[in-house]
Amino acid sequence: MTTVPISALDNDIKPTDAGTPPPAIGGDDPRCIPIKLDAPIPEGDDIPYPDYTAEEHETWKILHERQVENLKGKACDEFFDGLDLLRFSTDRIPALRDVSRVLDRTTQWKLSRAPGLLDERDFFERLGRRVFPSTDYIRGRSELDYTPAPDLFHDIFGHTPMIALPSFANFYQRIGQAAARAEGEVRLGLVRIYWFTVEFGLVRTPAGVRIFGNGITSSYGESNHSVSDAVEKRPCIMDEVAKQEYDIWHMQPVLFVIDSFEDLEQRFDDWAKRNDLV
Repeated sequence: MTTVPISALDNDIKPTDAGTPPPAIGGDDPRCIPIKLDAPIPEGDDIPYPDYTAEEHETWKILHERQVENLKGKACDEFFDGLDLLRFSTDRIPALRDVSRVLDRTTQWKLSRAPGLLDERDFFERLGRRVFPSTDYIRGRSELDYTPAPDLFHDIFGHTPMIALPSFANFYQRIGQAAARAEGEVRLGLVRIYWFTVEFGLVRTPAGVRIFGNGITSSYGESNHSVSDAVEKRPCIMDEVAKQEYDIWHMQPVLFVIDSFEDLEQRFDDWAKRNDLV
């Protein structure tokens, strides 16, 4: 497999969403080049609100309304609980500082304003202290179904509802903390665990298998594909997840199903201990 920075996983890079292959990541699009921070970035109440255009607000409205409707009967109740708690406006792009305040009250997480795709060490360092780096720009109208770069719809709509869940918020921090010690094959295993849980995780519920992964909840095409019979759904056994290769350019043929978010947290802690990451 080709490895990529962990923060590069925060992309809606699904060619089948748009029907045509995407350009090579990092090619001529500066949004796809990981950024190594050389100065602090604003967090929480210090994050300014950009002067968005009317078209950008309308893009948020289109994406938000379409995906909320599309996820009914597909996403887990906890995701919708997070949406209800965050109370995103349909007509106006949320302010990162406002979202950060809700998360701080709920799970003691904050947002920081990321200038783009962060270098993996900068990304993990913030996760380890309960800070989620979010972009504050939104994809163009031509990228409604596919974008090769991170944007605020993926970051805010996809990620923050689940960070409002205490057990998931704790698990997410554990990943950041473990990354500080992970090297070689163990680090690669950690990347795969991140991919198949945070970005592409499924959870078993009384109503059936449901979505919680952020890469699925923010992707129109992947959210339909992931719950279909085209996907092989395996139990989330951490040692197996850590060995499972993936291809970021195509819809996922294999996904893993957790039994609960508390179980996910415990299973990851056990795996991290076995690999000397705590």
